[in-house]
Amino acid sequence: MLTHLKIKNYALIERLELTPNPALNIITGETGAGKSIMLGAIGLLLGNRADTKTLYNPEDKCVIEGEFNLSGFIIKSLFEEEELDYEDHCIIRREISPQGKTRAFINDTPVNLETLRRIASQLMDVHSQHDNLLLGATEYQLQIVDTFAQNDTLLEKYKLDFSNYQKAYKAYDELVNDAKNSKKEFDYNSFLLDELQKAKLKGNELEGLEAELNKLENAEDVKSKLQQSAEILSGSEQSIISLFGTTLANLNAISQYGEHFKQLRERLNSCLIEIKDISNEIEGESEQVEIDNEKIAALQVRVDTIYHLLQKHQVKKDTDLLKIQADLEVKVGKVLNLDENLAEAKAKVEKAEKALQKSAEALSKSRLNVLSTIEAQITSLLIDLGMPNAALKVENEFIKPSPTGINVVNLLFSANKGIKPQPLKNVASGGEFSRLMLAIKYILANKRALPTIVFDEIDTGISGEVSIKVGNMMREMSKSHQIIAITHLHQIAAQGSVHYFVYKDHSSERTVSRIKELSKDERIMEIAQMIGGQNPSAAILDNAREILEKHLQEQ
Repeated sequence: MLTHLKIKNYALIERLELTPNPALNIITGETGAGKSIMLGAIGLLLGNRADTKTLYNPEDKCVIEGEFNLSGFIIKSLFEEEELDYEDHCIIRREISPQGKTRAFINDTPVNLETLRRIASQLMDVHSQHDNLLLGATEYQLQIVDTFAQNDTLLEKYKLDFSNYQKAYKAYDELVNDAKNSKKEFDYNSFLLDELQKAKLKGNELEGLEAELNKLENAEDVKSKLQQSAEILSGSEQSIISLFGTTLANLNAISQYGEHFKQLRERLNSCLIEIKDISNEIEGESEQVEIDNEKIAALQVRVDTIYHLLQKHQVKKDTDLLKIQADLEVKVGKVLNLDENLAEAKAKVEKAEKALQKSAEALSKSRLNVLSTIEAQITSLLIDLGMPNAALKVENEFIKPSPTGINVVNLLFSANKGIKPQPLKNVASGGEFSRLMLAIKYILANKRALPTIVFDEIDTGISGEVSIKVGNMMREMSKSHQIIAITHLHQIAAQGSVHYFVYKDHSSERTVSRIKELSKDERIMEIAQMIGGQNPSAAILDNAREILEKHLQEQ
């Protein structure tokens, strides 16, 4: 429940603090004093959109902070899902900077608005005139049925199955469309793949082939040059090696006459050894060079084949051709395995559809089981609330699976005898809507673990005995829920556990809204003024005192 509310720098509120009672909190005040402003501030805690125009002082930030006691309230799992630390004492804070930036915090941890809404919606339920409009929406009416039937688990299971079915169907549909396109290209892709496979490509093959082909095409010239070189080096009496031998013999003969001659002989001998080695290699290379016209022709065909494929596929490297071949193998293989893949995908769709149908039927059965009970309970409450001829009918229509199930419900209502129940938007007045919504909130109160319920002038369009019954219902609800009720009726105000009064303070240069908890005597005066105006008579004061004391004794 809400244990403390702090509002700073919001609209007409410079600073306001409130410590609500765990039971029925009544808020009254003069028109425009700030009751709705306070409700707007609470809306910010629930994740409503913020506006810098609402700042009391445009140069200071606005802070709305609510403290909640969560002990005994099963919500820890929700905190864990949002990766938030859980404590029985929870603080929710919303800030609006003068520049328009907004921030939200839960226990001092920054959160986005979606997380804020998800957590705060489980802590407070605010009823306002907007809910009267919302009541006419079929989505909201279905939520009423699900809340009454306590379908949270069934609905969660259905939504999971619905999501799984959508994913399976989407995958199958995409595969069908891919199959259509793939079949159109299958023959051409098969031809291209067959051509590349027959080529038996190897990575980085072309460069080696071109080098080998160049060598073979010039083999005759190469062999001739090698043979000539071998002849010059060692093939005749006047060869270089022969001449080197004669020179070496001459230097050897004179080496005894000086150290320098010995060094020249050694250097020349080293040169001779190297030249003999070169000569041997040249002769070996000459013997290995083949003049093979058949091999040349084969290599030319191979190189031409690769160049043809490069040009055809508009790439520069044979490794790129291998990549294209791999892609074509996937495309062709996909079509070849198409029937198997389609059958597998279709089986997944059918399995998901069966699971969806099962959970849809379970959810629908739970909904249908409570419709007559909802009709009876709400109709009974409406009669107690001064509508003796009221009739409520919950109409069900089956639809194909949707995100919310296979049901669409429609609340049909009639407040008058002899008038057939019709859709709410066609028949209900403001006061009737308010009483209908109160009846709905009343029957749902013990179905949802909402610690705090806020009613904003739900007493619109009622008076007299009916307003007493409305007050009784609020007081009954406050035994298990914290209730905050903004009202203009003394019959309801008198039933509060505590009574707060909102007023305008004109003592400073600028008007501000303030709130105070009324003492017993102040409550008597406020109730008397609600009955008889600004200057109530002694009789009205006595009446107010009697009404208040009666309800205080009943509490």
